Formats: sequence, C-alpha cells, structure tokens
Amino acid sequence: MITIGDIKNSAQIRTYIQKADETMRALGYTEHSFAHVTKVSELAKDILLTLGYSAREAELAQIAGYIHDIGNVVNRIDHAQSGAVMAFRILDNMGADAEDIATIITAIGNHDEGTAFPVNAVAAAIILADKTDVRRSRVRNQDFATFDIHDRVNYAAQTSRTYITEDKKEILLEIDLDTEISSVMDYFEIFMERMLLCRRAAEKLGLRFGLVINGQRVL
Repeated sequence: MITIGDIKNSAQIRTYIQKADETMRALGYTEHSFAHVTKVSELAKDILLTLGYSAREAELAQIAGYIHDIGNVVNRIDHAQSGAVMAFRILDNMGADAEDIATIITAIGNHDEGTAFPVNAVAAAIILADKTDVRRSRVRNQDFATFDIHDRVNYAAQTSRTYITEDKKEILLEIDLDTEISSVMDYFEIFMERMLLCRRAAEKLGLRFGLVINGQRVL
C-alpha cells in the first residue's frame, strides 16, 4: 500500500516538483514548489479527517495534493491531465493499488479551474486546498513596479487561513488583504472562477463555502 512517506521520499517525484516549479518561474507564475504542494497536501488531508472520512481517504488526498502540479513540467496548459497521466505511471511503477491510483489521478486530473469538477471527496478536498492558497510568500517578482494583478493580489494577502467551522457546516477562507496594494475587486477579478469552483467542491463535501476579507463576509 502506497503511503505519503513513499511519495515524499521519491527522488523522482521531488525532481518533477522542482522542474515543474522551474517552468512556472520561467512563465512568471507564483511559487508552485514544495511550500505550495505541502500546504495543499496537508490541508486536503485535514479537511477530510475533520469531516469524518477514513484515514486512508485522507492519506490519498494527501498524496494527490503533494503531486497535483507535476504536470507543469510538461506545460502549464492541460497540466492537470498531463500530471494525472504522469502520476499513473509513477504510482503504477511503485506498486500502488489500482483503486488508490484511480482515486489519486482522478483528483489530479480534476483540480484545475479550466476543466475541474469535484467528482469525489478527494478531488473536492484538493480543489479547496489548492485554490485557497493565497499568500505573499508565493510572489517571486521582487520588482513591485512590474507586478501584474496576480502578483499584487497574492502580495497583498498578508495572512490567510482555510478552516472548517466548529459546526462542520462551512469551510471558510479568511484573508487579511492590504487594500493599499490590491483592492477586493482585484481579488474577485482574478479569483472569481476559483471561488465558484470552491463552492462546488464544498457542496460535494456537504459544506457551504465562505470568503471573509478583512473581517467582512463577502461570499
């Protein structure tokens, strides 16, 4: 049975994550390296555990989250699908069970907003964990004068946290946004599609999705 430890200890997987992030850096995108995939991996696991899913389902979400972006090493376009195919080959060669592989590659292949859909609980958890990772430390451009809107919005996010409410009815993304750097409207301009996807993913898990910016409920 494949474990998250097997995944993290794989030199092959580490290389693909590093090289995929190099592609994203060259294209001018925000950080997609180990900080991002680790955050997605852990949050996806925690979401499912909090909602009472099995430890194994949570670990499959953790695995899928860790390798969800390796397809960027091929091309940013259709990276969810290429990443799923890559993950299939890697996991199959590692001796993973077909049921586990199917769940993992389904989640990877359905995480990018252009083609995403929360087809199962693991996919839903990956979507929520991935699309709520908004933070200043993801911005790599050091020249503020040349920031595009994505740089501004991420840089403006001084803190953010994603959590399930105590009554387990909602999953909330709370952001402390520096509005001197980016307006709330800027956030919605680039992230509206992601937020709608998060709402669908939350519904798959029996939750409502909420967005709180600077203490004000906006979704």
